[in-house]
Amino acid sequence: MLQLMKKYGLTLAIFAAITTGLTAIVNTLTQKTIANQVIKQQQKLLDQVIPPENYDNNMQSECFLVIDPILGNSSPHHLYLARKNGKLIAAALETIAPDGYSGSIQMLVGANFNGTVLGARVIEHHETPGLGDKIELRISNWITFFSGKKVAHLADPHWAVKKDGGMFDQFTGATITPRSVVNAILRTTLYITTLPAKLGHLSLCEATK
Repeated sequence: MLQLMKKYGLTLAIFAAITTGLTAIVNTLTQKTIANQVIKQQQKLLDQVIPPENYDNNMQSECFLVIDPILGNSSPHHLYLARKNGKLIAAALETIAPDGYSGSIQMLVGANFNGTVLGARVIEHHETPGLGDKIELRISNWITFFSGKKVAHLADPHWAVKKDGGMFDQFTGATITPRSVVNAILRTTLYITTLPAKLGHLSLCEATK
């Protein structure tokens, strides 16, 4: 009996070693592919908030970390710079709308330094399906109407939903969600206008060091 147990134990040990080795090999082979897909998806998102014809640098290689409560919380937010012929022309900045109906809404906002929005996209949210989820591009084109809109100042009355006297549509039965997104894009765009004077004090993203 003892001999039989040793035999089975050895068999299981060999099987476990082989399985672990195969898992490590598969992980090594797929790691690069997964990383490349992440880079491609990130680039696709950047091109949605800053049209690719507007810049000619590798924005992902010019990534900085920004910390400011105006962006929705006190965590580091990724900032990507856009240049054309070496000249700094715009930036894409991660931001948070903290006051969504069902919690925080994560976004990416692209704007130039004159306060004009070039594009905005929702990255993650927990808003109610069929109501607040219209902020998502695959559900509705509502988020595209920010492109080309200019922010004058923080109290700009045009930067509000129509129910509050502004220029942006609200959703039937869901005003809190669009109001939250409008305010976040307003704040983030104004923050982007201040960036040229701050660049020398920002930290590089870990991947670009």
